[in-house]
Amino acid sequence: MSDVDGTVDVNLVLRSTRVVTPEGTRAATVAVAHGRIAAVGPYDAEVPAGARLEDFGDDALLPGLVDTHVHVNDPGRTAWEGFWTATRAAAAGGITTLLDMPLNSLPPTTTVGHLRTKQDVARPKAHVDTGFWGGAIPDNVKDLRPLHDAGVFGFKCFLSPSGVEEFPELDQEQLARSMAEIAGFGGLLIVHAEDPHHLASAPQRSGPKYADFLASRPRDAENTAVEGLIAHAERLNARVHVLHLSSSDALPLIAAARRRGVAVSVESCPHFLTLTAEEVPDGATEFKCCPPIREAANQDLLWQGLADGVIDCIVSDHSPCTTDLKTPDFASAWGGISSLQLGLPAIWTEARKRGHTLDDVVRWMSFAPAKLAGLSDKGAIEAGRDADFAVLAPDATFTVDPAELHHRNQVTAYAGKTLHGVVRSTWLRGERIVENGNVAEPTGRLLERNN
Repeated sequence: MSDVDGTVDVNLVLRSTRVVTPEGTRAATVAVAHGRIAAVGPYDAEVPAGARLEDFGDDALLPGLVDTHVHVNDPGRTAWEGFWTATRAAAAGGITTLLDMPLNSLPPTTTVGHLRTKQDVARPKAHVDTGFWGGAIPDNVKDLRPLHDAGVFGFKCFLSPSGVEEFPELDQEQLARSMAEIAGFGGLLIVHAEDPHHLASAPQRSGPKYADFLASRPRDAENTAVEGLIAHAERLNARVHVLHLSSSDALPLIAAARRRGVAVSVESCPHFLTLTAEEVPDGATEFKCCPPIREAANQDLLWQGLADGVIDCIVSDHSPCTTDLKTPDFASAWGGISSLQLGLPAIWTEARKRGHTLDDVVRWMSFAPAKLAGLSDKGAIEAGRDADFAVLAPDATFTVDPAELHHRNQVTAYAGKTLHGVVRSTWLRGERIVENGNVAEPTGRLLERNN
């Protein structure tokens, strides 16, 4: 293994009885050279002279997670979050690559100039590799191709109000115009799919009752928006991705569209897959997000959608805010759940109960998000990819203490929950960046789309 292809010198060897590879979990030895995986060999492979051995025993070696849905809010709303704190939390949670959403920062990522501003802010602060989505808003169709050429991974839009005035939603005509432009250069449109008319006609009641908030964001709002999105994509031969799906009713629509050849993919999030409406206390707005956490029966169907392959990936939709914005009134409180550091153990805790394996979790949280974004160097433990890893003790447990979270405001819907899966260490391009919760200085790189 010291000279894998005749020229590559291995400097690091990682060994575990549980290495999660695309072919399945097995005992293996992973050779690293110059920050990339040189080979995945037998467990008892000889360690080359001069190479350092890290033996993780029965702890599982996973590819670093890829989170394609993170609101970093930097610059402009750095009291809510920032690249330093968000990427620290990501690293502590086993995430080695994240993509930043274009809104909640000032300026939003809607022009090339705004992208450059954000990149300049992120560059010295990124603990993990970081890329950027562009934004599609009513007046920036002319900016979409330049943003694509500048390396954004795709474009996000809203079909209902985003909650921030500098990032307005698209109506159906604007959606079609932006989608046609993006399809023209082979780009990807990612969509917050809630229909504004259904939201406007739903009962709107202020106060602390979660049932009232849930009624204000009905499933039909998602279902109708997804149906319309699919129709546009089919007509325009466009690639579209449904963000943070919470309504299981939309799954048959998506499955049928795929059978017709429509290029539609879909994600869900840890909070929809591990938390239920029945457990949300009144006034507990740390559970508020849009679309909302729905009932347990709906959650069961989302898990079935994952098992069936209709839902492609699980990403955080980390959407933080300051603690004062989480007022006890569900109508006025900021909607968003912070889970960067907790997504892996939260999902693993629920997945193992439902009979899923770490292979499944890695496919949903690493391989599929990397594939969505075209990150061919990420997402799997195989030769040629970046040496990004998370070392997980899958049978160990911990109780969530908000004070131990690295993101800026320690508001979490998971407070007090006992979760399975402790991240022992995180590795970025063959260098350990987290060990037992301690995060090293930033070494993350800024990523640009390369396909």
